[in-house]
Amino acid sequence: MAQFKIQLTLAFDGSAYHGWQSQRSGRGVQDAVQAALGKLLGRPVTVVGSSRTDAGVHARGLVAHVEMDAETLSIPLGHLPLSINALLPDDIRVISAIRKPASFHARFDASGKQYRYRVWNHPAMNPLLRSQAWHVPRPLDLAAMREAAAMLVGRHDFRAFTSNRGDLLEDGVRTLTRCEIRRKGAEITFLIEGSGFLYKMCRCIAGTLVQTGEGRFAPADVGRMLDGRDRKKAGMNAPAHGLVLWKVYYKK
Repeated sequence: MAQFKIQLTLAFDGSAYHGWQSQRSGRGVQDAVQAALGKLLGRPVTVVGSSRTDAGVHARGLVAHVEMDAETLSIPLGHLPLSINALLPDDIRVISAIRKPASFHARFDASGKQYRYRVWNHPAMNPLLRSQAWHVPRPLDLAAMREAAAMLVGRHDFRAFTSNRGDLLEDGVRTLTRCEIRRKGAEITFLIEGSGFLYKMCRCIAGTLVQTGEGRFAPADVGRMLDGRDRKKAGMNAPAHGLVLWKVYYKK
């Protein structure tokens, strides 16, 4: 029987989950997707994701794959997202399902990712965004933040911008192709794009840039953080609930 893969694009509100990755508690987003797809197909399945996410982090465009064959997939591919979504909780949705060759791998074939971090910069929090944005009530110096963000673009050792998982980090070098800050009224959005990311790297970047906007760091300090490679010298990790895995890129 000819094997192939189905590429799934997923969106989820991560508030109630311990991240994407399967957990012993069963509270990983991966657990819920595997359970729904297994029930639909009548057999256990393994869904492989393009990325891990921290507890509380959201996604708009996480990509995953599942191995399949024509005999197992009795549902028309165009109906598959609707069928899976009927079995998923309301805070997880499959956006699309595409047939891919057996060689496709959601994680190893990814060429880049875009994350977005949202800040609500106003003395009063917008209650509609309380689970989607970090409330920063103090005024922020946007020009200083943008100057600091520009220093992060390029190929650098980002050891100062990652949290220790308890193991030795052998390679902290990553390439950021974009670190852009947009403001619309009280809402500030960080667009962080690159070929790969370290553990909690985006949250540390967002936290450091906000603290630069508050005057706790000068823009030039960001360059010294990169050179020093010392996590203690960089800023705080921004709260998880403001971060969204926006998109995963693949070479055409």
